[in-house]
Amino acid sequence: MSQRVRVAVLAGGPSAEHEVSLQSAQAVLDALPRKLYEPVPVIIDRQGRWPVELRRGLADVVFPVLHGPFGEDGVIQGHLETLGIPYVGCGVLASAVGMDKVAMRRAFLAEDIPVTPHVWFTAHEWRATTDHWSLVKTLDWPMYVKPAGLGSSIGISRATSVEELRAGVELALTYDRTVVVEQGVSARELICGVLGDHDTPDASVPGELIVHGDWLDYEAKYLSQAEIATIPATLPDRVAEDVRELSLRAFRAIGGYGLARVDFLQERETGRLYVLEINTMPGFTARSVYARAWAASGVPYPELLRRLIDLAFARSGS
Repeated sequence: MSQRVRVAVLAGGPSAEHEVSLQSAQAVLDALPRKLYEPVPVIIDRQGRWPVELRRGLADVVFPVLHGPFGEDGVIQGHLETLGIPYVGCGVLASAVGMDKVAMRRAFLAEDIPVTPHVWFTAHEWRATTDHWSLVKTLDWPMYVKPAGLGSSIGISRATSVEELRAGVELALTYDRTVVVEQGVSARELICGVLGDHDTPDASVPGELIVHGDWLDYEAKYLSQAEIATIPATLPDRVAEDVRELSLRAFRAIGGYGLARVDFLQERETGRLYVLEINTMPGFTARSVYARAWAASGVPYPELLRRLIDLAFARSGS
């Protein structure tokens, strides 16, 4: 194209991950090569109000750097589909499945992708019994309690007793009406980036998250200045290849397109790998482990953005 491509970068939104989205979007805006692209920032407020009406005349392609509900769960993707505007990242179905921790695990289990033991229940099921232990009795302490449809470690608690379980579930229910409780595993936490289309995606070198305490919480990910990952991870070649292969399988299991970050647990005692979750719009902040994993794989940040935008046009046939 002789003219610069207009890229609408969506940020903010009504989810609990509003601030993270703003950080990610600013990094994208700063790094878009100005010779190729004309960035158009579109900041959605916490009530879901848009500053402008999104339309084809406003942008040639949309980069929805929105995390959590309304941005990463298929809602904005469906809206962009109705407008007929090319957009970066996974489509409606993959976004919805990747965002819902119950649907995601069902998709993984259907493809024989290993996941940690877990249970899930609704707010109604939780309120309908006083024997809360009965809902999690197949698991051992410690357990991790999570809202089914949220990311960035928001609303997550570690429980080592029924009292802590109750507190954790009540916290999770302030964010979602469905709760997932996972078996705790003494493990290394690994990540791997996926980039590409449905048929021939590529996997990055794996990284390892540096976890101080029981898990990498929201503050450690986004507010602390401490290092949060070692990239590449120090792994035997065989394990690194297993991580990459499982990442591609997880991506295909949800019907992914464009990008995703796959998170793993590697059990310390056995070395077994579990796929913890897949993130269809991982953080794009300057400290983003997704971007760093691809930089370590030979794809610097501006080139990563270019590839993602090219993939958006390729899917739409533009």
